Amino acid sequence: MAPELRRPPLRADERTTLSGWLDLQRKILRWKCEGLSDEDAHRSVIPTSPAMTMAGLVSHLRWTEHMWLEVVFLGGDKERNPAFGPPGGGADWRTGGRPLAGLLAEYEAQCARSDEIVAAASLDDTGRHPEFHDSGATLRWVLTHLVEETGRHAGHADLVRELLDGTKGYY
Repeated sequence: MAPELRRPPLRADERTTLSGWLDLQRKILRWKCEGLSDEDAHRSVIPTSPAMTMAGLVSHLRWTEHMWLEVVFLGGDKERNPAFGPPGGGADWRTGGRPLAGLLAEYEAQCARSDEIVAAASLDDTGRHPEFHDSGATLRWVLTHLVEETGRHAGHADLVRELLDGTKGYY
């Protein structure tokens, strides 16, 4: 059964709308992981994309939020984030076989940290990292991108879950 999944209010301010859509996509990703064994969470079902596992999706989205809000927006240390490894390496997708519950806990903690960053800033504030052109983006742009990225991968999670065990559904 689906958790309570609600779209943001039809009439809300911009921050509520952006945060609401991002939170909905996060919830959909977590819902798609419910009841999966660790074995299934790490099982690749797309031969041409072996890292596209439920565990890999959770890991990637955790590091995506870290990259955009803690590194690019706040100007934090990029060395903590595996996405900044060698080009094409995909290290942010690799989980080392860690249990799904642990990956989800890390994702939850990252989402909470992201929410703190967003709450403390203006949507017109821009990033601070001196090495990245994308640091010129406003928080509004970053949030819109995170909605897009998380929604895209929540869709992937929907397909991966269906291929794993036939479970499907949006609401």
